[in-house]
Amino acid sequence: MKSKRICIIGAGLSGLSLAWKKENLGHEVQIIEAASRVGGVLQSKCLEGYLLDYGANSLSLRFQDTYDTLFQMGVMDHAIDADSITNKRFIVRNGKLVALPLNLPSFFLSSFLSPLGKLRLLLEPFISKGNQNAKESVASFISRRLGKEALDYAANPFISGIYASKPETLNLANSFPSLYQLEQQSGSIFLGMLKKGNKRKRIPKTRLISFPKGMCQLTELIASSLKKTSIKTEESVIAVEKTLSNWRISTVSITGEKSVFECDEVISTLPIQKSINIDWKNLNAAENLSDLHQVTHYPLSLAYFGVDREKIKHPLDGFGFLVPEKENLSILGTLFSSTLFPQRAPNGKVLLTTFVGGERRPDLALATEDVISEVVREDLSKLIGLQGKPEFFHLKRWMQSIPLPDDKMNFRKQAADALSQGNEGLFFSGSAFTGVSLPNCIDSD
Repeated sequence: MKSKRICIIGAGLSGLSLAWKKENLGHEVQIIEAASRVGGVLQSKCLEGYLLDYGANSLSLRFQDTYDTLFQMGVMDHAIDADSITNKRFIVRNGKLVALPLNLPSFFLSSFLSPLGKLRLLLEPFISKGNQNAKESVASFISRRLGKEALDYAANPFISGIYASKPETLNLANSFPSLYQLEQQSGSIFLGMLKKGNKRKRIPKTRLISFPKGMCQLTELIASSLKKTSIKTEESVIAVEKTLSNWRISTVSITGEKSVFECDEVISTLPIQKSINIDWKNLNAAENLSDLHQVTHYPLSLAYFGVDREKIKHPLDGFGFLVPEKENLSILGTLFSSTLFPQRAPNGKVLLTTFVGGERRPDLALATEDVISEVVREDLSKLIGLQGKPEFFHLKRWMQSIPLPDDKMNFRKQAADALSQGNEGLFFSGSAFTGVSLPNCIDSD
């Protein structure tokens, strides 16, 4: 294989993972990153003895190929596993935390669904297959196959926990392609899961991991595993020009110094809101750029509370809890961060990470710190018995948070394909195209 000069725009998880793969294929790789650090949205900060993750709080490892890639990168030597107690997860029902079932016996004993709701769920294999509608929403699919109660008390809080969105907004085929395929191929979710076929090999037991310095260490480790790749930080790409023989990349540094270099391939892994600022020159199929930049995302705020352990009545014996919209509370959910991984809070203290805003309450995500702190305190007081005000409070706002896998994702992916086919050596990747899960960003080609 002939070695190529490849420019990757963006040093987030997708960009770094792609660089590692390209480097191992013998290519010469240059990464351009506007920020002063690698990692993109994977950011961690230590304040007053509390370790805060601003982006993803953990990485769920299920498939062998993802594990193998991380192992080869040298990442797994530094990984720490979540406490086994965090297999337990809660939702709010009738104003109280209810543990989700972990197995079939606990499913029948759990109160997260009513007896009728459970019966409707069990009828799923007998529900007729729907039409091959690639535009069906998650809400339509879940209510059709599993019932309205499963939509309200399973899908709705689950979607708010992953995407800070609503199941009515998300496109099923984009957000949960495996569920879409299960129905299309087997006519049933449950029957499809029971069938054996060509599936990705799973590791013996799913692992939930993080790192001693927080999730930012994941991308730092990948960056340090790159032996020949050059990473330029504090430098922004301002123009990408297609020439007769290759690609010309124009950049500007944080000090205002401009430079130009040429390469054989360009891979943009930028968030859509940053990609739109690049001047794309001389592209074939350039009419697709408008669809490439179609994206929906809502503001989201993360409120961190540090409190004395004795000031919370709940045992915090789990991953955290999610709030169904029907419960009419202000928050989306809370992670028991100091239960998840060690050394997230000083001795005798606990760290709680609460999510506010998203599609459900975008206005609240933009409220003042005092308003958000009080809203979170009130809801945590009702749900886990928090007493008094937190001794530590910190707020992280994402003005444009998660790129939603709604119908606009179809436009983005189709536009990216058209631009790649029309312009040899041009590619688009990143969470706006692959989905937001960390394994998707690691595994993308």
